[in-house]
Amino acid sequence: MKYVRLGNSGLEISAVVLGCMSYGEPERGGHAWTIPEEQSRPFIKQAIEAGITTFDTANVYSDGSSEEIVGRALSDYASRDEVVIATKVHGRMRPGPGGAGLSRGAIMTEIDASLRRLGTDYVDLYQIHRWDPEAPIEETMEALHDVVKAGKARYIGASSMWAWQFAKAQYTADLGGWTRFVSMQDQYNLINREEEREMHPFCVDQGVGVLPWSPLARGKLTRDWDESTARSETDEFGRTLYGQQEEGDRTIADAVAAVAGVRGVSRAQVALAWVRQQHAVTAPIVGATTPQHLDDAVASVDLVLTGEELDLLAAPYLPRFAEGF
Repeated sequence: MKYVRLGNSGLEISAVVLGCMSYGEPERGGHAWTIPEEQSRPFIKQAIEAGITTFDTANVYSDGSSEEIVGRALSDYASRDEVVIATKVHGRMRPGPGGAGLSRGAIMTEIDASLRRLGTDYVDLYQIHRWDPEAPIEETMEALHDVVKAGKARYIGASSMWAWQFAKAQYTADLGGWTRFVSMQDQYNLINREEEREMHPFCVDQGVGVLPWSPLARGKLTRDWDESTARSETDEFGRTLYGQQEEGDRTIADAVAAVAGVRGVSRAQVALAWVRQQHAVTAPIVGATTPQHLDDAVASVDLVLTGEELDLLAAPYLPRFAEGF
């Protein structure tokens, strides 16, 4: 495994981040495709043994049970100072006012709840899961700053939004003398590259690390185009993605398969290697529900695609509307 700095910050993370959305009790949170604790723990252990140090979850994943599973497993398999724990706040966790969003009340309540579920005194990276149009950005940034100053989070990050919103947040932090975001977690893969025009130029200019989610396009780049999985058949959010340019996307998937065939490696390794070799990217967030998923993610770190291969993979892309915000 290799390790990289998250943007201009001092935080060092593994070159692959283990995304933990798949680890959660299926009866909680409406995600029937998640796997329960007993089945999840071996993947977290395998990741640690492979040198992955960075684990990304969220309060809303399986109604908090993802944080519980991740926290217990990391406590059993690693020392706290050996791992980087990232979680998120924004989604609805309870009914009524303050049960969702980025108000001061929601942030202060949810950081404490996340820490309890994770079984830790602090998280390394506390991220806003989306933009909240109802909460003044000044209120949000000051609250996040107070979370950092209280020692409950060491760094803060953001997730999918428009670049103007992210710029507003960063400069609001500057004006208030508050903590800036060090990372942006956004959707980026061979099928959806709109962030190359939208978010990534700002991140590069400002020294913000980029942690792409769905780098394999919900698995569409790893299997035959018409093949489905249990997750693809039941993931309601996933169904809203990758429906704009289906024929063009199929061509991209075929190109991934062609490069993988010539190289003698899996399609997942090729798609992940492409993401990692993009200038703005720090480390992709990869989910794993089979040992092979983790093996491919780790192997992709050492796979260097040629300029010709990069061009072959990128050439079929067709612009689309940004999605996933």
